[in-house]
Amino acid sequence: MKTVIAGALSALLLSAAVTAQAQVSPEDQIELRKAGFSYMAWNMGKLKAQVIEGSVEYNQEQVEAAANTIAAIANSGIGALFGPGTEKDVGHQRTRVDPALFDNMPDVAKLAGNMGTAANTLAAEAKTGDKDAIRVAFGEVGKTCKACHEKYRLD
Repeated sequence: MKTVIAGALSALLLSAAVTAQAQVSPEDQIELRKAGFSYMAWNMGKLKAQVIEGSVEYNQEQVEAAANTIAAIANSGIGALFGPGTEKDVGHQRTRVDPALFDNMPDVAKLAGNMGTAANTLAAEAKTGDKDAIRVAFGEVGKTCKACHEKYRLD
């Protein structure tokens, strides 16, 4: 039964993502995805300061909120914002996406899935308050970001 529900939910999310993509101009897709990834990076920075560097006093509520935000963005369907016409600069929006991304969607989906899994683990570990486990999970999320950037992000 869980498999049927998961399959139905996946189909629903995919159709919603395709519909959302069709309703958002390429320029707006670039702007939205850049905003989402920037917000994710800001939250990664909060975790890094509190759990990795210790430059900011540890605050359990903030750590959980940051980790939950990262997981929410990673699982939000942000991939729908890589629609046709977004492989190049559009209007006032500049992109650093390598056009090769659009020719390798199965690989991109795998990388995105890895990110979602790692982000979910980070959120779960953040809830425990175990700083060592959070550090490990944080590193795994960072690896998933780097894996995609190395393949599909232009400098």
